[in-house]
Amino acid sequence: MTPEQILDALHLGEDQDIEFKAAEGGLPKSIWETVSAFANTDGGMIVLGVAERNGDLVVEGVRKPETLLKVFWDSHNNAQKLSRPVCGSADIAVVPVEGRSLLCIRVPRMGRQQRPVYINRNLLSGTYKRNHEGDYRCTEAEVRQMLRDAGEEPSDNLILDGFDLEDLDSDTLDAYRNRFASRDPDHPFLALSDASFLESLGALRRDRRSGMEGITLAGLLMFGKERGLLDALPHFHLDYQEHLSSDPEERWTYRLTLDGKWPPNLFNFYYRVYPRLVERLDVPFKLDRAATRLEETHVHEALREALVNTLIHADHQSTRPTTIIKRRDAFIFNNPGRLRIPKEQLYQGGVSDPRNPSLQKMFQMLGLGEKAGSGFQKILRAWREQQWMIPLVAENLEMEMTRVWLPVASMIPEDVERELRAVVGNAYGHLGELGRVILMLAHRFGEVGNEDIQHYRREHPQDIGTQLRQLVAARWLDKDGHGRGTRYRWPSAAGRDLFDGIAADEAAGSEQTGLASEHSDGSSEHLDGSSEHFDSEQEARLVALAAAVQGKPKVPKPLMEEIILALCAEDWLSLRTLARLLNREPDSLRNHYINAMLQDGRLQARVPGKRTHPDQAYRRRG
Repeated sequence: MTPEQILDALHLGEDQDIEFKAAEGGLPKSIWETVSAFANTDGGMIVLGVAERNGDLVVEGVRKPETLLKVFWDSHNNAQKLSRPVCGSADIAVVPVEGRSLLCIRVPRMGRQQRPVYINRNLLSGTYKRNHEGDYRCTEAEVRQMLRDAGEEPSDNLILDGFDLEDLDSDTLDAYRNRFASRDPDHPFLALSDASFLESLGALRRDRRSGMEGITLAGLLMFGKERGLLDALPHFHLDYQEHLSSDPEERWTYRLTLDGKWPPNLFNFYYRVYPRLVERLDVPFKLDRAATRLEETHVHEALREALVNTLIHADHQSTRPTTIIKRRDAFIFNNPGRLRIPKEQLYQGGVSDPRNPSLQKMFQMLGLGEKAGSGFQKILRAWREQQWMIPLVAENLEMEMTRVWLPVASMIPEDVERELRAVVGNAYGHLGELGRVILMLAHRFGEVGNEDIQHYRREHPQDIGTQLRQLVAARWLDKDGHGRGTRYRWPSAAGRDLFDGIAADEAAGSEQTGLASEHSDGSSEHLDGSSEHFDSEQEARLVALAAAVQGKPKVPKPLMEEIILALCAEDWLSLRTLARLLNREPDSLRNHYINAMLQDGRLQARVPGKRTHPDQAYRRRG
């Protein structure tokens, strides 16, 4: 981290991916819990030499960074303290800040094969993860989930002790063979007995080392009876819901789940759910080369891929359910287990790391699912063809779940824009394109993070973060969490009603006090009253925009400049009005920000070259 980035982080405080620790007494003991937590979650930065005093973070520095470094490396490379090394020499630096030395330690996110990282040689009680409140000790279930993902032996290859062919549903197996035969009638597998057929698919296996043989987890998941599934997987749960009613009191219009009325294996679940997913799908049909109508479009293919991917990538041994939801405006696929490849790689395609390769093979034998990492690319292609919003993939790090959201809507359709305007009011017209897209995404997805928005916009993540803070300050979004784990939610109706009352009160009070201060000041910066007699809604909007920095002693310069540009986007504002809104001294504001922004062209003066002209004011250029 650069000194500037550290100072910015000091202002924002600790969050999901940065932690400050004092080091006056040497290397803090709690550092290893944080190393474990960062390595097992999403990585992060530890900064040593910062203490908390009266709720504020203060730079104290470290007296002998070289000594501290040696102590750190000695423990870091000691298996008695840390289960495996996670940092390299390039991950640690001594950074001068305010005349003192800080020790910055970057902890990378470990891949699935390296997790869990634990401390004090205690796997179950020494494994930590990171959440919004800091480091927390993992539960036994969370540790075991990491161990399953770390193993080279696929989870679905597990031979289930005490289970046999009687635990499989014969009708499901017959239906599978019939579909397989209709797709590839000359395949040699079709001549095999049921037992040999299952063995060829990976549903039945013999361990060559131990001699143990029997039904695999993949076989039970694909063909199993309900009782056998629940005996092997007590928390096994498949849930398909349709939310197609406009009545908010109606929770769902159709639901398929485990109810004893059907063998709830993955084969049956897929063939019951897929027809309902694509039913009455409103997409234009296409013609083939012979001018014959194609019954399936790329959207049908994309939904098939999404459903299969959910089933073959789920951690079925988790306590979490696999849930698919069909709404009028979206398809939502939730499965237990985190992504096994980086999210960026998922969007780029070409790499596949299935959690259940035997299940993947079983679906592929029916012509379902992709192996070369192109399945998600098909989904992206179909959604681009329809000019729908880009699908969103999000991980819930605390619950160890992955969600794929496929919105069936253009970027900002008329009905959504009407609802956005209802929340934002007349200020909607003054929002930039980035602000509108963020609000639209939050509206469509319910919640978004900075990383999600980056798939839709080319702005730097820091610029997106600044815009998000402004929308939260204006109470047009609700914030939950900190750092990379921060989620921004579409505000509740109750929150909007509360804001309407607060904003009206604040606007009335701010307008009176603000105008009084400007009229009582006889200086040369006093403006013609007509230009800055704001109505209550405009005043409330300006106060909300400035709230992110108002009254805060240390504000990152880029953030302050962004707020000034946002305030000056609509109309000319005098220096005194800006100073009042930002709670800053006029001269300080001019010397540190306004002059530089005039010189580089981001601001323009109403009366160029005359700083003290009575009508002087500033507005964003362009």
